[in-house]
Amino acid sequence: MRKVTIKDIAIQAQVSISTVSFVLNNKGPQMAISKVKIEKVKEIAKNLGYIPNMIASSLRTGKTKSIGLIVEDISNQFFSELAKVIEDQARILGYKIFYCSTNNDDVRTNELIQSLLQANVDGFIITPTAGSEKNIDHLIQLNKPVVLIDRYFPHKNVSYVVMDNYEAATEAANLLISKGFKDIALVNNTSGMIQMQLREKGYMDALKKAAIYKEALVLHLPFQSTEQQRIEELVSFFKKYPEIDAVIFSANYMGLAGLQAFKQMKYILPKDISIISFDDHASFRLHTPTISIIEQPIESLAIKVVEILMDQINNQKEFKVQKIMQKGKLILRESIFSNN
Repeated sequence: MRKVTIKDIAIQAQVSISTVSFVLNNKGPQMAISKVKIEKVKEIAKNLGYIPNMIASSLRTGKTKSIGLIVEDISNQFFSELAKVIEDQARILGYKIFYCSTNNDDVRTNELIQSLLQANVDGFIITPTAGSEKNIDHLIQLNKPVVLIDRYFPHKNVSYVVMDNYEAATEAANLLISKGFKDIALVNNTSGMIQMQLREKGYMDALKKAAIYKEALVLHLPFQSTEQQRIEELVSFFKKYPEIDAVIFSANYMGLAGLQAFKQMKYILPKDISIISFDDHASFRLHTPTISIIEQPIESLAIKVVEILMDQINNQKEFKVQKIMQKGKLILRESIFSNN
């Protein structure tokens, strides 16, 4: 079947090709084209199944109306919910989203960025990997709009939107301390990313202030480990330190592995151990008891990151770098037992 062109639309609408072009590029009003004619052209284009040539459009406007969204793992509930809001916001503004997952792999991150550069996306929203600083520098050198989300590089002058991880971890630790817990563990990973460092530091500072910090009660799970490997390591850890009465998991996938470990160990929650996890998950709400969490402000994070990126895209010479840190929310459910 032959592809529909703007000439086909012009013939059926009985207008010039330039009129169709102006209408389809949303320039009808400024070119003094009547509302009736604009609606007629749009209706005919729709009925004929006209598909715009994005390459030709980008050559005319310098924009593809597309954004590259690179996250750690789009299958993770946090990132999938974040991506949905970003996509919804972008759609309102007439932009499409290209999704990519890095699995926290530096090589894959580089490959994805190069692919999106070849696709000539107008801007990037990225959850960076630990070794992707040079990639971010490269985008900045190319004057490509870029905003980081969920994590950032402390000494890099690039816009980012994140949760205040230090404050959230401190609040969670202080709550457990106020409940009378003395042997509070933290389960983190080995990624070395700033958000994980800040969660650990917030926990550590709160426990040190209460004079109950014990380095041995901090477990670092290998980032690339499988779920079964995580479960086995957690079982070993909690058997080694049976005095642990509460634990903070630094991410929801760690918390899920923890629940499996406690099931194997026949722990009764929260009688045997109390739990708080960063990032919500459907399983946490369905579990008995329900699991207390630190909720990231997903909607406001997503809205803000799109807002900042649009500012960069539309004002590349005048935009200012913005470093936004938003407050998380500690949601108490049934997984915390009071020792007081």
